[in-house]
Amino acid sequence: MGWISRPRARVRAVSGLVAAAVLGALSVTAAGTTPAAAATDEGIGHDITPGQPFASHTPDKNWLGSYIVGGKQVFCVSFQLKAPDSNEKYEPGDELLTKWGEKLPADEAANISYLLLRYGDTKDADQAAALAHLLHSWTSKPRSDKDLDESLPAKEIGYNIDYHLDKLKAQAPGAYADVEKLTADAEANRGPWTASVTAPKDAQHLGTPASWTVTVKNAKGNGMADVPVKLTATDASIDTADTAGTAADQEATEDTEQTDTSGSSATQAAATETTLKTDADGKVTVQLTPTGNQPKLAASLSAPADRPYVQKPMNDGIQNVVSTGGEKKLSASGVVAVAKPGKVQVTKTDAKTGKGIGGATLRITGKDRKSAANGQDGKPLNGPDGQPVVVTTGGEDGVATVDDLLAPQDVCVVEVNAPPGYTNAFDPKNPPAACGSLEPGGTLALTVVNIPNEVPHAIPAGDKPEAMAKGATETSFSVPGVAGLAALVLIGSGLVGFAARRSARR
Repeated sequence: MGWISRPRARVRAVSGLVAAAVLGALSVTAAGTTPAAAATDEGIGHDITPGQPFASHTPDKNWLGSYIVGGKQVFCVSFQLKAPDSNEKYEPGDELLTKWGEKLPADEAANISYLLLRYGDTKDADQAAALAHLLHSWTSKPRSDKDLDESLPAKEIGYNIDYHLDKLKAQAPGAYADVEKLTADAEANRGPWTASVTAPKDAQHLGTPASWTVTVKNAKGNGMADVPVKLTATDASIDTADTAGTAADQEATEDTEQTDTSGSSATQAAATETTLKTDADGKVTVQLTPTGNQPKLAASLSAPADRPYVQKPMNDGIQNVVSTGGEKKLSASGVVAVAKPGKVQVTKTDAKTGKGIGGATLRITGKDRKSAANGQDGKPLNGPDGQPVVVTTGGEDGVATVDDLLAPQDVCVVEVNAPPGYTNAFDPKNPPAACGSLEPGGTLALTVVNIPNEVPHAIPAGDKPEAMAKGATETSFSVPGVAGLAALVLIGSGLVGFAARRSARR
C-alpha cells in the first residue's frame, strides 16, 4: 500500500488500522478465555462393569456412588439419565417420586429419608455404593419385565436390581454386604421419630443442679443412639462436665464459664447451649442448675422427614438428585417453676407472763441444731464466724424474722445467750430451742420460752423465825446384850436368896 499524501486520509487510515488491531486482540482474548465445560465429578462409590444395557447398547460401566455438585455430596435418583456435572444448577423440587412419576410407598419413602440422614454424608465407598443401589432399587424399580427391555431409552429403562446386586457381590463385596446392613438399619430405625424432655419431679431451687433427660425414639418406640441433640437452657445453666454423653461428643457453644465445684478441685464448664449425642438408649442426661424462676430446657435435632424431597436440574435430561434433604427439624422442651422461698418468724416470750422478750440471740440451724439452714440459693446461712447465722429479737414483741429460706426444709432456732433476768434457768449445754418444717411460700412461726430468774422472799426486820427441833426415838436390840442381861438377873437372884438364908439362921 502506498503512502497517502492527504492528512485527513492518513488519519482515517491510521484509525482503521488501530481499530482492526484492537478487534483482533479482543477476538484472540475472547477465544482464549472461553471456559471449558465442567466435567462430572464422581464422589465415592464403585464402578459396575459393564453397565446395564439400554437403548440397544451396553455402556462401559454404571457408577454406584455419590457425585459432587456445587461442592456438595449428592446421590442421583433418575437411573441412566445423564449424570450432573460439578457446576450443574439445581433448584428445590417437590416430593421424591419414582422414575415413572408415581408416589413412593410410605415405608420406602421413610427408608430413603432415614438413610439420607444417616449416610448422606458418608465417606465410606462401600456405604455410598450400597446407598446408591438402594435409592435406584426404590425409585427406578421395574414395574414389570417390560421396563428392563434393553431397547428402551435412558428415560424409560428400569433399574435391574438383581443384575447390580450380582455385580456388587463379585466386584465390591463390601458394598454388597452393606446393602443388607443399610436395609436392616432403615427398617429398624426409620421415622417418624419422637423427642421428649423429662424435667425433675422434685422441687427445684436456685443454684441446686438436677438431672434433666432428653429421649429420642424411632417409629417402633426404641431409643435412637448417636443422634446429635442441641440443648438450650433458659433461666438455667448446663453443666457440661457431668452428662451422659461421651466427652468427645460434647460441644459447648455459648456463654461458657468456669465454675468451681464444691468439694472438688476440678473445674466444670457451665453453658446455656451445648450439643451432645444420645447414648445407646437414645438418651441425653444433663445437670441443669436454675438461675431464674422458670428453668427451661429445649432440645432440637434433625430427624428423618416423612417423605424426602428432590433437587431438580434446570436443564432437561439430567438426573434429579438428593442429599441430606431427607430430614426435618424435631424439637421438644420442658419447664419447671423454682420452689418459692419460705420465711421463719421466731418469738421469744416470758414463760410466766407470755410477754415478748427483746434482745435475745438465736441461731438459725437445720434439723440437727448444729449445721446452718439453707437460703433460697441453696447455700448455708452462715455468719462471719462460719457458724449458723444469729438473729436478735427486737421490740416489745420479741420477734425476729428470716426471709428467703430454701423450702421445703426443717429449721430450728437455738438460743445462744439468755437475756438479762433469765440466766438462772439457762443451760448452755441444752439451750432452749424450737423446730419445725418450712413449706414453699410459707411462714414457719416458732416460739422460744425463757423462765425468769426467781426473786428471794422479803423477811421483816427484827423478826426471827422460830426453830423447832424434832427428833425420833428408835429402840434396837442385839443378841449379846440380851444374853448379858439374863446373866445379871441370875446373879442378882442368887445373891438375894443367899441373904435371905443368913437372915433366917439368926
